[in-house]
Amino acid sequence: MPLIALTGGIASGKSTIARRLAEHGAVVVDADQIVRDVQSPGSPVLARIADTFGGAVIAADGSLDRAALGATVFGDPDQLAQLNAIVHPAVREESQRRFDAALAADPDAVVVYDVPLLVEARVDDPWDVIVVAHAPAAIRHRRLVELRGMDERAAQERIDAQVSDDRRLAIADVVIDTSDTIERTREQTDALWERLNAR
Repeated sequence: MPLIALTGGIASGKSTIARRLAEHGAVVVDADQIVRDVQSPGSPVLARIADTFGGAVIAADGSLDRAALGATVFGDPDQLAQLNAIVHPAVREESQRRFDAALAADPDAVVVYDVPLLVEARVDDPWDVIVVAHAPAAIRHRRLVELRGMDERAAQERIDAQVSDDRRLAIADVVIDTSDTIERTREQTDALWERLNAR
């Protein structure tokens, strides 16, 4: 079972690549979904977040108020580090459980871990291939503003809170340039799939 790490900065087109690989038959494990799952109401992770950052980050229905938490941690490296120290271990444990389940279901499966914070949290894991979705920060900033409706400052804070493009590219086995059209991204992803299946 090849285990592929797929990473990239915010608004880099990583989800487009993940969807295309899933269309080809890959089992995609989504780190962002795992984060949401481990932060669900009643979870130990959510309780620690509330203890650390205060009740203002909890919505009236008991769920995490992601906007309030984001306003607290993005732009403050110390606060972000505290959040990561709470969330990353739980995400690591759950993602490994999902990798193991995929292997048990199909020993020949291609498993893709769609993970934005690979450099920050899991770069030393035994990946068979590390794929980086890459678009320059200026393009990603524009996508956040135009496609996701963020204001200019919030978009820049999200980009600045992540590691640099240079650090991300330094760990890549494969780089998919996502700065062009979606069709071009899909073509590169198709070529990656052929490479994975030729291993």
